[in-house]
Amino acid sequence: MTVQSLPANQPETFYRGAGRIAEFRTSPALPDRPEDWVGSVTSRFGLAPSGLSTLPDGRELAEAIAVDPHWWLGPERTDTGVLVKLLDAGQRLPLHVHPDRRFATAHLASPYGKTEAWVIVSAAPGAFVHLGFSRDVAADELADWVAGQRTERMLAATNRIPVAAGDGILCPAGLPHAIGDGILLVEVQEPTDFSVLLEYEGFGLADGHLGLGYDLALQCVDRSAWTPERLDRLRGSQRLLPDAAEEFFSARRLRGDGRLPHGFSVLVVVAGAGRLTGEKDDLSVRRGDTLLIPYAAGPLHLHGDLEAIRLAPS
Repeated sequence: MTVQSLPANQPETFYRGAGRIAEFRTSPALPDRPEDWVGSVTSRFGLAPSGLSTLPDGRELAEAIAVDPHWWLGPERTDTGVLVKLLDAGQRLPLHVHPDRRFATAHLASPYGKTEAWVIVSAAPGAFVHLGFSRDVAADELADWVAGQRTERMLAATNRIPVAAGDGILCPAGLPHAIGDGILLVEVQEPTDFSVLLEYEGFGLADGHLGLGYDLALQCVDRSAWTPERLDRLRGSQRLLPDAAEEFFSARRLRGDGRLPHGFSVLVVVAGAGRLTGEKDDLSVRRGDTLLIPYAAGPLHLHGDLEAIRLAPS
């Protein structure tokens, strides 16, 4: 067998979950932890090794890849290029922003920023996310909001976007956003843990500027107006995510009797049950399984009445 069925990997964080990950996962999971980092070679910012995934045999995934990168990643990759999470919003998350690649290269010694996307697994009636400012916001106005933690003014200037199970939404780096209460989602992102918190009071945090100071950190924020037309371009239509996501990662919805593209990826089974088969693999899969698929697995097929999300680097 080459495909790895992963245990839950739930680093501590500052907001609370509502038990949805424990309900969803087939392996044991902590009900109060709101995140499960799947196939992660990324550690929490400033808190390594928290966040790194462990394989069923006890090895850290990062170490296993370092020993045999070709087996895991194939001949054309030098890193995984992606981080996948399950996220259970047991409360509204704070309004925050992730830097883009240009900012991260200049100030955080990383070739990756943190563009991300969300595939909604379940959502309470009326669930929504905050995404982008609805009007142009001046630099000094934003700085004043953050310094004074004027949360109501910040949130009032954002777009509230309703979400439902099955939605796919791209959140480009730089875009202010906050996931609302009552949502379980699969998140795919660039492999960093860079977040600039515009809002931190009420979350037990003193600040959230990545050690850069807010004068510099706020330079990564997209302060432009996001109209309904611009926001529509962040949603998938026939495809799960819009074309703009392909620069960073791919997310593909698969159903039974579907073929998986060859290559390193993470597979999250979101509904039903069936089998995953290949030249070297034949295993039962069902809702809540998170599977790590190395390049060495070769071509694979899904069988049965199920739905899965395949997440992979660009």
